Amino acid sequence: MVETAQVGDLMGFFRDNLTAIGPQLQLICWGLGILFADFLFPDYRIKGKLGGITLAFHGKQMAAWFALLGLTMSSIHLYLLRSGERPAFFDMITLDPFALYFDVLFLVAGFIAVFISYNYLDVEKEQHAEYYALILFAISGMMFMAGATDLITVFVALELMSISIYVLVGFLRFQRRSNEASMKYFLLGSFSTAVMLYGMSLLYGLSGTTNFNRIGAEIATTGNNALVTIAMIMILAGLCFKIAAAPFHMWAPDAYEGAPTAVTAFMSVAVKAAAFAVFFRIFGVIFAQVRDIYIPILAVIAMVTMTWGNISALTQQNVKRMLAYSSISHAGFVLMGLVAGTEYGVTSAAVYLLAYTFMNLGIWTVVILLRREDIAGEQVDDFSGLFFKRPWVAVVMLIFLLSLAGIPPLSGFLAKYFVFSAIIQVALTPGQPFALLMAVVAVVGVLNAVVSLYYYFRIVMAMFMQKDFIPAPLSFSTGVTVALAITAIFTVLIGVYPEPFIRLARVASMGLI
Repeated sequence: MVETAQVGDLMGFFRDNLTAIGPQLQLICWGLGILFADFLFPDYRIKGKLGGITLAFHGKQMAAWFALLGLTMSSIHLYLLRSGERPAFFDMITLDPFALYFDVLFLVAGFIAVFISYNYLDVEKEQHAEYYALILFAISGMMFMAGATDLITVFVALELMSISIYVLVGFLRFQRRSNEASMKYFLLGSFSTAVMLYGMSLLYGLSGTTNFNRIGAEIATTGNNALVTIAMIMILAGLCFKIAAAPFHMWAPDAYEGAPTAVTAFMSVAVKAAAFAVFFRIFGVIFAQVRDIYIPILAVIAMVTMTWGNISALTQQNVKRMLAYSSISHAGFVLMGLVAGTEYGVTSAAVYLLAYTFMNLGIWTVVILLRREDIAGEQVDDFSGLFFKRPWVAVVMLIFLLSLAGIPPLSGFLAKYFVFSAIIQVALTPGQPFALLMAVVAVVGVLNAVVSLYYYFRIVMAMFMQKDFIPAPLSFSTGVTVALAITAIFTVLIGVYPEPFIRLARVASMGLI
């Protein structure tokens, strides 16, 4: 009877805990299924008839469909777990509104990445199965990161995501720049992870635990000391690398340029969002009592990141590098929400990441459209005359560019409005010790928003003012068309009707700070 009770308790433990990480397990299982199917049937084809119509699927098509099915099943599982807060595995991970919000971002990025990848991989003549499996593995790691409430969980999840992304960056095996980008990203990423891990080990030595809440409580009890500050700076450095914040941004331009464009699109939003999710949890929970130390540091990093990213983007002729520096500058804008150090600041950063996901994925989808046989489509001049060849594509691209520049009434304007209002609200609060610093950050942010107009409008001028379009068909496919439609609709919708999205971000950030 005792053994039966113990077995029952063990089964109940696994049932309750595995339920909380069910969406991640769905992705991992489907990713493994794709790999096993490709290994067992490397060139399989399925033929059949449906209502008199003959249907035929190749193995690479089935891999894409399996990836979409895995993302769909994970989304359904996530929807079923949407209510309440579900801590699991002795509070090492939790599924709360904050994690749920970011999980939805990752899944959206995953869907769009699969939509835009199929035709692109055919153009690049690369394998499909491993690609889609790695996408699913990376998303599962990101979802673990968003729900992590323990340092060990953060590290394991970070490695699951990072290793998948390292391989994806170098997925163009026969292109030297892709191999070089992957190697640089791997070496620098490994170093940054080691630095962050050392900071985590200091926190464990100080508190005797790896749980976020217990470490935060220990710091609140014992107060700040040199080791807490050193640990905080080391973790800050590692996370700044992941979000490509200056001066830890040096990997981004090379990685973005060398990686397959579909991978660049995915990592530019999903990896950044995952890193910010960990950023918010660690600094909102563990280091809540030492905000007076990290807020000035983050303020300087935010200003330098915005300025360096925009200035570097001004002279770029390669669109992938230009958008890489643009991504760096946007990381600075998101950091403004964390610099505010309030719940409203986290809400504004969450809204920014949501808007950035759609508008940035959309702009990368248009770049993929310009990738044809023997035409890279990565230079500003490759957009010349696009309006006269494909007017609706040029108009959609204009929407994304205006949104990135923060022009109303698009989502980018709403995102910038929220982060600016969060930091100005703190600056105007009586007795705020960093009021002047907050005002300076806001002014620097406004100036950078103006500077960014220049390099975004270089692409606009090429599309609408020049007529020498390269006479080659664009890389259209059903998936690319669906991706453009989704990203364009939400880029406009979030700006025009923001209330439901703001409410979701507010619920997600509630109680975090």
